[in-house]
Amino acid sequence: MSQQPLVSIICLCYNHERFLRAALDSVLAQTYPNLEIIIVDDCSTDGSEGVIQEYLHKYPQLYFISTGHNRGNTAAFNIGWRASHGQFILDFATDDVLLPERVAQQVQHFQSLGPAYGVIYSDAEYISDDSVHLYLHSSKYKPAPDGNVFTDVLQRYFICPPTMLIRREVFEYLGGYDESLAYEDFDFWVRSARRFKYAYLPQVTTRRRLHNRSLSSAWYAKGNQLLASTVVVCEKAATLIAETNEREALASRLKYEARHAYLTGNRKEADRFLELLQQVAETPVLYRLISTLNKYKIDLGFLRTLYYKWRYRS
Repeated sequence: MSQQPLVSIICLCYNHERFLRAALDSVLAQTYPNLEIIIVDDCSTDGSEGVIQEYLHKYPQLYFISTGHNRGNTAAFNIGWRASHGQFILDFATDDVLLPERVAQQVQHFQSLGPAYGVIYSDAEYISDDSVHLYLHSSKYKPAPDGNVFTDVLQRYFICPPTMLIRREVFEYLGGYDESLAYEDFDFWVRSARRFKYAYLPQVTTRRRLHNRSLSSAWYAKGNQLLASTVVVCEKAATLIAETNEREALASRLKYEARHAYLTGNRKEADRFLELLQQVAETPVLYRLISTLNKYKIDLGFLRTLYYKWRYRS
């Protein structure tokens, strides 16, 4: 019987001391037999490295890399995957938890697909800081049909990032994550989906932790680099679109981002989204109005506040 393909789990840690043992235990509990486990610590300032050293002593099969100085998630991951040897790569944040069959299920699914498939993603359970069940990813987001998901990733969010298992060739083709960006997911999806097919595994494989102060809660805070990175990814996407439905999908995304950027006072980013919208589609009257309001610094952000108070009222 031939050996199963090597899977590299890149365990990314930055100040995850509280969750690190549960995360590493979940990696070590995988039923899949052929794993390469690489822990990358991005110079944590809490007690994370002490926990890591404890595990390195107990489990000599683990491989450890320190980034030397804090470099951010995208650069830390690139260091890890470039040091790896696996046919498949799993990007694992060490505040999340893998279910025991996770890798085995996804590798088996990959083996039922052709080489054109570069990414498998799945369902996930969202948990709180205290590991309390919140909801399932599938209860909020509908997966795209298997195959070419480029149009889907332009238009909407539907992939739970930590559930992805990725063929090594995808990272080799992309050159890894774009280290100039503040986050990696959207850019990875856009660039990889243009070339590789995606498949969905309708099983919960991962417990994803939602922190009280998550990235998304500050997404539209003024001056946030997350929004600036979204602008850059949309600009990249505009160079990749080839069909009318792709153009319409990107236009839909740009309208959404322009609205929210304007209503949260991110005038520079709103301008860039609106300029890009003009390039890819005919600009509707509403967005020409938003452009004018933004130009003259007329603030209607209170409308967004009122809307969210109404929508999420108790």
